[in-house]
Amino acid sequence: MSGASFLFRSLQAVFLVIVAGALLLPWQKELQSTATKAGFHSVPLGIDLREQIGQSGFLAALSGFRAPVAALLWIESHAAWEKTEWGRMAGLFNTVTTLQPHSLLYWDIAAWHMAWNASIAALQDKHQPSEVLRERARRQYIQLGKDFLKRGIRNNPESYLLQERLGILLRDKAEDHAGASAAFAKASSLPGAPAYVARFAAYEAGKVPGMEREAYDRLRALYNQGEKMRLPPLIAELRRLEEKLSIPAEQRIPVSSSSPSPKPRS
Repeated sequence: MSGASFLFRSLQAVFLVIVAGALLLPWQKELQSTATKAGFHSVPLGIDLREQIGQSGFLAALSGFRAPVAALLWIESHAAWEKTEWGRMAGLFNTVTTLQPHSLLYWDIAAWHMAWNASIAALQDKHQPSEVLRERARRQYIQLGKDFLKRGIRNNPESYLLQERLGILLRDKAEDHAGASAAFAKASSLPGAPAYVARFAAYEAGKVPGMEREAYDRLRALYNQGEKMRLPPLIAELRRLEEKLSIPAEQRIPVSSSSPSPKPRS
């Protein structure tokens, strides 16, 4: 194929993408308007994104093909994961979430890869002899995972899932029990949140000095909801807090979890 023919075909392909984008533009504007009214935060296509995905990808995204471009880059990020190219993978995740900011899956998996897989790999990096530098890299990847979740939450404020995932990250990777409790509590207040999230919020509060009474009150309120909430971990934590807070014997939960709950003092 001659140079002139190749150039003609390339210009023809670009023209078709632009024409398709023009046809889709009214629909895309209506979709963005609906998302804005629903409380979502639109992510603009700027120069930074163009540098990340190249001119052809940028034109496709600008023309209304964000989802296909994001999907292709997501596949590429999986290839980077298999090669343990953590930095490149983080960049690809950033581009994917920029293109599709309302996809919970992208935010969730990106945070998991950074805070779990990349952080563990950094700590076990045999090519880095310095333990201090390995630990610093581990913390940086955990922070990247946290940042992905926080940006995902800003773009999807009604999603309990991302709030829950933030709580898990703060609990398991950052050992920030106060932050984890707050994240779980926020998740429990959002539509569709499972019952266990409220329990997680109370469990984490019980690990924070000065929050034991608040944790006890939360767990006791859950216990008083009935048998379905009286799970072994909840009962064990209640009993631990009863001892720590010196709760009077007559106000404590019965020895048998199936026994009626005693009425607290007025």
